[in-house]
Order: sequence, then C-alpha cells, then structure tokens
Amino acid sequence: MEDGPMYPGRVLAAPVDLGGTGYYIHWGVLQISAANAVVIVLMLVVFALALLLPFPRGRQRR
Repeated sequence: MEDGPMYPGRVLAAPVDLGGTGYYIHWGVLQISAANAVVIVLMLVVFALALLLPFPRGRQRR
C-alpha cells in the first residue's frame, strides 16, 4: 500500500487522533469533554449573533 501524499487515506483521515483518550474539563461535579465544550460555546456565539445582528429587510412597497 502506498503511503505518499496523494494516498486517499491521508486526505480523509481525522486531523486529531480519535483513538486516544479524550481531554475532559472538570468543574466540581460537572465533567464535559473539551470538544463538546467548544461546540456549546460556538452554538452560544451563533445564537448571540442571531439576536444582535439586524434582520435583513426587503424592499419596502409604497
């Protein structure tokens, strides 16, 4: 099996090692994986932007 830069397995491989142990954030009794924490923060940012950005308006009829 070829292991060069054009090998499709390298292109489709995950950018991080998914076979290892995950990184967890501990806060009292709360435990969450770092990946899930990043997703939650990004969702909150998108939600805040949806509330703060002006709603696009179409042309107004007279």
